[in-house]
Amino acid sequence: MTQINLEDTVATIAAELPGAADLFRRHGISFCCGGSVRFSEAAAKAGLAPSALLGELEALVATAKRDAPEETPELIGHILERYHETHRAELAWLIPLAEKVARVHGDHPAAPIGLAQVLERLRDDLDSHMRKEEQVLFPMMQRGGSPVIAHPIAQMRHEHDEEVEHLRAIEHVTHGLTLPPGACGSWTALYTGLRKFTDDLVTHMHLENAVLFPRFEAEARAAV
Repeated sequence: MTQINLEDTVATIAAELPGAADLFRRHGISFCCGGSVRFSEAAAKAGLAPSALLGELEALVATAKRDAPEETPELIGHILERYHETHRAELAWLIPLAEKVARVHGDHPAAPIGLAQVLERLRDDLDSHMRKEEQVLFPMMQRGGSPVIAHPIAQMRHEHDEEVEHLRAIEHVTHGLTLPPGACGSWTALYTGLRKFTDDLVTHMHLENAVLFPRFEAEARAAV
């Protein structure tokens, strides 16, 4: 996402712009169940001037552009180290922690029941997705691209859309990552870790969708 349109939905912005999800949470704007609402309408319902909220989002756009190396080989290396390895490591402890919180606090009305299962599905889908990039797509890019590269890129974009659905499910079962009063240390650590993980995943997808993939899609179209 390179610019914000007032007609974009909250869900679209939250899924494509790094940091937007946390910004919406701070303003009490739902991008899960209420995610189909247009940005301008969501701002008005939250008692905010759309122009003011737009300014905050545009600042995030500028920040996102500075997040990673410019050259393609270094950018790929950054994605592998900063995101692929980090996602795997974080999910390895977030899932059992989610199981613990649900087990201990399952009778609490705000308990994240089903969160561990959502994270397990995300882990499996994401690991498969990242392996395809590591074993097929990224090596192809490192060799300078290919006339047929548009197909695997299209598949990766499609899988990103599926990962967004997992993110929306996380928002739903955690009530927007909102901790209840008096939440224990484990519950607090879980939501703190999830906030970082989900924001990282959005940034990861943004770097690929908006920065890396277009470089090779343009070359593939020119070769046709």
